[in-house]
Amino acid sequence: MYQTATEETYQDGEIIVEEGSSGDWIYVIEEGAVEISKMVEGKKKVISVLKIGEVFGELGFITKEKRAATARAVGDTVVGIIDRNYLDHEFNKLSTGFRAILMSLVSRLKKATDEANLVREAPRGTKVISLTYKQRNDLVNAFSQDNTDEGIFIKTLKPLADGERFFLKLHLPGASEALKIGCEVSWTRTEKDDPVKHPPGMGIKFIQITGEDDQRLKEALKNGP
Repeated sequence: MYQTATEETYQDGEIIVEEGSSGDWIYVIEEGAVEISKMVEGKKKVISVLKIGEVFGELGFITKEKRAATARAVGDTVVGIIDRNYLDHEFNKLSTGFRAILMSLVSRLKKATDEANLVREAPRGTKVISLTYKQRNDLVNAFSQDNTDEGIFIKTLKPLADGERFFLKLHLPGASEALKIGCEVSWTRTEKDDPVKHPPGMGIKFIQITGEDDQRLKEALKNGP
């Protein structure tokens, strides 16, 4: 679908693009995944985790501004750099007026994203939370130590497939009843040379949770360990 000029390979955790740096290359993910994050009030805010076929770096190409976010490899990752001559040719085929509209929309989207990140910072907790979910016909008991009210990381040698949906039960400390949450696997990481810093497992996002359970989770994370 895209004409790429070259490929680059990154190991888990390596930075592909750093927030505030110069550059206007556009990348497409060919293998692995890429975490997009920004620094908000001195803290790292993960915006999204991109998968195979998705692109990033388009803001720098269109607006010619410095990089608005950091892109970091999740697992062994291969990205293709989209051919610059091809991009320039396609972009320049647009009318002057339409290019101006596109640049205005992109700038407005960047501003709205920046403002949203400043307003809403998902509570993140380091407390260990036990959880249970089904994997095929087995009931798996596990723990998560990296938690937000939007998702968690589950350390496991046998992660589910990317995009797989399932229900898990979160057992909050002191709670008599577990939270039942519908989830989707955002990304996975296999075993690495440094299992302490980069343990194998899967990143999970919450896609179905009641308002009451959402509030209970936020309160638990806010109260700390």
